[in-house]
Amino acid sequence: VTTRTFAFTNHTILPEAMEKWPVPMLDKILPRHMGIIYKINLYFLQAVEKRFPGDRDLLRRISIIEESNPQQVRMAFLACVGSHKVNGVAAIHSDIIKQTIFKDFVRIQGEDKFINKTNGVSPRRWMNECNPDMSNLITEVVGDRSWVNDLAKIKKLEERVSDDDFRRRWWDAKQKNKQRLAEYILTTTGIQVNPNALFDVQVKRIHEYKRQLMNILSVIYRYHCLKQMTPEARAKELHRVVIFAGKAASGYWVAKQVIKLVNAVAEVVNADEEIGDVLKVVFIPDYSVTAAEYIIPASDISQHISTAGTEASGTSNMKFVLNGGIILGTVDGANIEIGEEIGEEQIFFFGCLAHEVEDFRHYLRFNQPKPDDALQTAFDMIQRNTFGDGAIFQPLIDSVLRGGDVYLLSVDFPSYIQAHNAVEDAYRNREEWITKSILSVARMSKFSSDRSIQEYAEEVWNIEPVRVTSCSMGI
Repeated sequence: VTTRTFAFTNHTILPEAMEKWPVPMLDKILPRHMGIIYKINLYFLQAVEKRFPGDRDLLRRISIIEESNPQQVRMAFLACVGSHKVNGVAAIHSDIIKQTIFKDFVRIQGEDKFINKTNGVSPRRWMNECNPDMSNLITEVVGDRSWVNDLAKIKKLEERVSDDDFRRRWWDAKQKNKQRLAEYILTTTGIQVNPNALFDVQVKRIHEYKRQLMNILSVIYRYHCLKQMTPEARAKELHRVVIFAGKAASGYWVAKQVIKLVNAVAEVVNADEEIGDVLKVVFIPDYSVTAAEYIIPASDISQHISTAGTEASGTSNMKFVLNGGIILGTVDGANIEIGEEIGEEQIFFFGCLAHEVEDFRHYLRFNQPKPDDALQTAFDMIQRNTFGDGAIFQPLIDSVLRGGDVYLLSVDFPSYIQAHNAVEDAYRNREEWITKSILSVARMSKFSSDRSIQEYAEEVWNIEPVRVTSCSMGI
């Protein structure tokens, strides 16, 4: 009954999602549950032993109880044993879990149990409600508002990609959203930004693997480059507003240090009269759905720059593209499938690939190569106390230079800077940028939550649709 009822969706391969609970703690708090877990594990291991007699190492690897000190309950393994289906939330993520954390389970339980269900987002909330001007343009092209429940209809936007009047109104809708966000930023932070600048956005949970640190280091390097220019050369630079938002877990010290660094850089850059509107840095506090409804429709570029192989899927990347923004990102998570749908030429990809990550980590674990000149420049500015006491941020630098650089900032930084340069070149060509924006939205129908839920219903939950009819309710 249990395995026919339950299915397990894995959302990340990171340790925080592969929870382990100490056996002594569970034994004390939930003794009856612990007894049931022991029985489940015993029956499971006995079944495996019959199929693979004498393979004690296999039994050790797949046991729900980890023989550490103290013993730990591997909750993901318990979920895997107790479910009829196990899925990842993007194609690359589903492949990775089959090749790594659940490799032995695939061998024992069969590949058919392990499937992919790529995430999706609601077009009602994340297009129709939060971006009415763009939504009205889509409705005009489709002919009615039926597209909000049948996102495949937005494909018709491709028919208008060469329509000069439509292109102008598409650009105007984006500019209106940027003006709205600029007003929100002024209200919430007191920082005045130019809505005609490139809006460069990274909003998501603050975590080392999502690499907000790499983003702010690139901002520091950009600031350095601007300071080296003559006023005449600086005036020719593309104006950029770099926007951060997101929350850190309460006990995650490193993530909080990154937030502190972002705000320290913003305080210096935004007060620099030589720089003016050429570069602004904003950290929007208290990130929420309300804040997202201002931010997402206004992005020109959104950054999804996790170390390859660490982001299960992401959904903010889908939201940004569905609102006409362009991705700057690594070949990771749903970025890959978005690229397959809209065309890789619409995305600014950079960085190493998932299959290269372990080799780079192995090398960096035993070597300390000199960082790229641009990255070293950013470190030097921090250490020279340009943004306050540099000693406060030294642990962040050490994590890259002396801590093995687990998330490969030093590896990806050169190609990351090159990708930023490519973004600027493309944005200067307004017509090219509008084409990218329209085509990106037109080809995003796969990423509707309606498709995702339909796949879960048919292939995981095994439930049939029920037609909703109008009815009156008597009280």
